[in-house]
Formats: sequence, structure tokens, C-alpha cells
Amino acid sequence: MICILLVAGHGTVLEAQIKNDETGLYNHLTGVPKALLPGVGGRKILDFWWETVNMRQLFTEVYLVTNADKYKYYERWATANDFPVENIVNDGSTTLEDRLGAVADLELVIRSRKLEDDIMVIAGDMLCADQNFDIAQVIRFFRSEPGELIIYYELEESEKSSSRGIVEVCPDTHRVTRFLEKPQDGLTASRLASVVFYCLQRDTLPHLSDFLRLQPQASFGRFWEWLVNEKQLDVFGMKLPTGFQLIGQVGLSDYTKWLTHYSTKQQDNPAKPITYRSFARVGLMGNPSDGFNGKTIAMSISNFWAEVTLVESQTLVLVPHPLNDPTEFGSLQDLFCISRKEGYLGGLRLLQATCKKFYQFCSKQGIALTKQNFTLKYDTNIPRQVGLAGSSAIVSATLKCLMKFYNITDNDLPKPIRANFILNVETDELFITAGLQDRVVQVYEGLVYMDFSKNLMAEQGYGNYVSMDMSGLPHFWLAYLSDPSDSGRIHSNIRQRWLSGEPLVVEAMKSFAELTDQARMALQDRDWRRLAQLMDQNFELRRSVYTDDCLGPGNLKMVQLARQFGSAVKLPGSGGAVVGLCLDEEKLVEMRQAFQEAGCVFCVIVPYNPSASTVGGQH
Repeated sequence: MICILLVAGHGTVLEAQIKNDETGLYNHLTGVPKALLPGVGGRKILDFWWETVNMRQLFTEVYLVTNADKYKYYERWATANDFPVENIVNDGSTTLEDRLGAVADLELVIRSRKLEDDIMVIAGDMLCADQNFDIAQVIRFFRSEPGELIIYYELEESEKSSSRGIVEVCPDTHRVTRFLEKPQDGLTASRLASVVFYCLQRDTLPHLSDFLRLQPQASFGRFWEWLVNEKQLDVFGMKLPTGFQLIGQVGLSDYTKWLTHYSTKQQDNPAKPITYRSFARVGLMGNPSDGFNGKTIAMSISNFWAEVTLVESQTLVLVPHPLNDPTEFGSLQDLFCISRKEGYLGGLRLLQATCKKFYQFCSKQGIALTKQNFTLKYDTNIPRQVGLAGSSAIVSATLKCLMKFYNITDNDLPKPIRANFILNVETDELFITAGLQDRVVQVYEGLVYMDFSKNLMAEQGYGNYVSMDMSGLPHFWLAYLSDPSDSGRIHSNIRQRWLSGEPLVVEAMKSFAELTDQARMALQDRDWRRLAQLMDQNFELRRSVYTDDCLGPGNLKMVQLARQFGSAVKLPGSGGAVVGLCLDEEKLVEMRQAFQEAGCVFCVIVPYNPSASTVGGQH
């Protein structure tokens, strides 16, 4: 592949304003071409791009095309920066009026140097907010798609789409469906701005001369309008989660404004830890039908959480948790006791699998990540193996940190897809038996109604998720076993029976869905007695399908104990814990004591309401 840096533009406005500036601050920049002006971090703008593309393993040659007026500046720059002077192409123009235009400059280099290879084109006078993106990832994505490649970014609020080339991109195929050069307001809702950063296949290069016969001095924006909208060639888009500004024909105030803005962004980012929490959840109704095209209602609770902290570092480091990923023991007996109770699988594997899946997702989705490393560490107080979604909470919190660090937005990874992502980390990477419910409620947070109907899942790849009003909820309680068995065993052979169409199981899953719809109405009507009845029915239905042998004596004992005090009770997850609703406050106090005397841990649930808390569980 060959890279061509375009620096042949005539920045007459900026150059004139620098020359006439009365403050004296910019005297040393008089006559300096745009690409050699200071960029982010104090380096010349072109220094950054040369450092980015000066990689023999990626590019066989790098060319630079400039004009006759500024040629000498770039010749001196080349000798000082080990750029091959013979690869500088002079387009012969000296003024804005006799300029060739960007497309013609590109065609000149290709024709004069007889280039017959794939081409990457970059404007060398373009400010880039993030100085660490991975250009190798751009090339890999280009080679994975059967067409040309346009790099784009999401405009900041202060930027107007009418001043940029705007792309409309299919989120599934990443194909650019329409290109609009500086569109008028109302022509498109897209805020995705193309920049002069493209990849062209060698077979497409003849189209340049075809276009120039039609529009000799046109911009690249007009070229892409023609190629995408008229010729309808396959052109794909890749997002860089950063900002770009062409110096172009801007004035001094715009140049200094964007340089300051991007430089400030860079200074704010390093070394500032990013910390997010994801919370445990209780299934209030319908579980475990989430894995069987059913419906559920679940609630995140602030009693228990997983917290992940990410901080930028020289190398990528995953820090073991001293309790959950022990590497040092007091004795062989200590190792034996911890391993028997905790098993061998801590949270470190969850961090690693999430990072791996995140990189894979971004590569597939056409999102180029910056070349930044980080250190990840986690903490959690969610009790293990009691079905409170402790594993997915760690994955969810890790994903929040990665998205923040790499500036991945909700548009890049929407909430429904995020829940699927978290589930795939656990099922595909770590072979954990799980359903969507836990991941959905940990992404949306609060009290969430979920419909996993077969048609919905088939049509859109996810269910219908509705956040519910959390005001005035009654006091739910939670109890769990001090020494639980593996909660995963609770699922038994139900999935095989459901897939084979066994009527008992199929009808049970439909009944779970019906109970969930009734519970939704009870919650909306604040009918807590009706909700309590439905919780009991949920448990009995589950018991009839899974049988007592599968539920296990520990779970049944907790249910029986709760019912002695007239409390509604059910399993909030896969097993090891129970959730209940006791409307009699005196009985609730007595029940707490009874559970504690039975060796269980008991607490009154504190719901996590995202609308009344720090956004997204960030700390």
C-alpha cells in the first residue's frame, strides 16, 4: 500500500492574518505553510502524520504533494525529518487562483509516479484531537471490505454539518449509503463528518481522471458525492473516536481555537482514573424464562456492586484481586479450603475476556481504537454463586470503562447491543451458562421490564426493554446461603427439554411471561398484595418444572422459612438466594432474626435508581 500526504493547499486567509497580527505572538510563523504550523502537543501538524505513516511494514512508499510556492519549506522539512526528498511532488501552483485542487493533486502523484497499488490519502494539514490512533487497524478494516474506505468522526456539538462532508452509514454493513458535501440544514440527520483520510483500491484509481474531466478543480467532497451517489460504487465507512479539523481556509482565530481545544482535551485525559460500578440484580418476576423467549422484570440493587477502575499506563496490565484471584496462601490447607469454597475462577478472566471481545467488536464494526494502554483493576462485594449476577456485573463495569476511555458512544454500542455483548463475553469466551436478563438490567439499570419474544429476538436480535417507575416501591428483602453450592446446576436439563418441544416446559415458559405481564400491571397500579401473590406463583411454577431435587434443599429451606412469616418469596436468580416481599413490618423483623439464626445472610433491599444517582454508576 502507498500513502500520499496532501499539503498543496493555499492557506491565504490564515497566512495573511498571521502576517498582519498586531500582538506579535505569531511573527515566527509568518510564511510558514499550514501543515508545518504547531499542532497538538507542540509538534508540527505534519510531524504527527509522518510519524503515523512512517512504517515500512504498512506502506511501501510515502509521497507528499505540495505547491511551488511552499515547496522549499517542505524540502527543508524532509531533510530534517528523514523523509525522502525525491518523494515530494510539486504541483506547480503558486496562488489560490491557479491551484489544481485536491483530487487533481492526487491524480498527479499517481500519474507522474506511475503508481499501481492501493492508496491511502491523508490531508497533512489536518489537526487530530487524538495523537494515538492505530493506523494499522484502519488498513486491516479496509482490506476486510470489498470497496473504498472513508474515515469519519462524530461532530461535536459546536460543529455545524453544513461546513463538512457528511456521510450516512449503514450500521450493519458499514456501507456509506449517501455522501453530502456541506449539506444545508434539514437535508440529513447524520452528524458523521468525513475527513480527508481515505483508502482507494488500485482498480478505482482510473475514476479520478474520469471525474476530473467533469469537474477539474472540485474538492474531494464532490468526488465522493459523485462516486457514492452517482456511480454507486461500494464505499465503506470507518469511525475514529476522535475529532479532526482541516486548517484549510480557516482564519487565525479558528486555528488557535481548535488547537487549544484539542490540546486541552489531551491534557485532561491522561492519568485521570475512570471508575464505574455495575450493580447486582434481583429477578422479581418471570425468571428464568429470559433464556426461553419469555418475559421478566428485574431490578438493580445498590446493596451489592462490582467496581472497575481504568487508568492509562505504559503497558496493558490486568491487576488480580487479592481475595478473588489469590496467588498466595497461608498453607496448603488454606489453599484447599479456599479452592473448595471459591473454585478456581476469579474475576481476572472476566476482565481479559471483555478486553478481547471489545477489540474484536470495534474491529468488526469499523471503529479504529487509539494506541493507548491502561491498567484495569476491580473490586466487588457481590456474594459468589448465589445467582445475583456477580460475573456479568464485572463485565458490565469493565465495558463502561473501556467505552469511556476510547470515546465509544451509545450510537457506536447501543444499550440493547451492549447487553448482547456482555452475554457473549460470558457464553462465547468463558462458556458460562447465562441468559440476557441480568445483562439487560445492568445496562439499563433500575427496574426493567423485558420481553424476549421469539419474533422480537429474530427480527432485531434483542428484546423489548422498558424502564419502569421506581417511586414508592415496597421494601423487598434478600437472603442468601452462607455456603452455597454452584448456582449453575439449577438449570438442569430444562433447555434440552424446551428445545425438544416438551409441552410441560414450553407451556411453563409461556406462563412465566403471562405472570410477568400481570406483575407489570401490579407495579404500575401499586398493588403490592397482588405482586406478592404473583411472586409466590412464579416460584411454584418454577418448582413444578425444575423439581425439588434440582432446586436443592438450601433454596427450599429458605422458601419454607419465609412462608412461615407470611412473606411472598421466590428465587431472584439461578439459586443460592431468595427474594421476598413482606408487607407486615413486624413480621419482617422477626423473619430477619429467623434467617440469621438459620445461618443465612439477610438484608433489606436498597433499589438502585439511576435517575436519582450519578449517571451510569460512575464514581
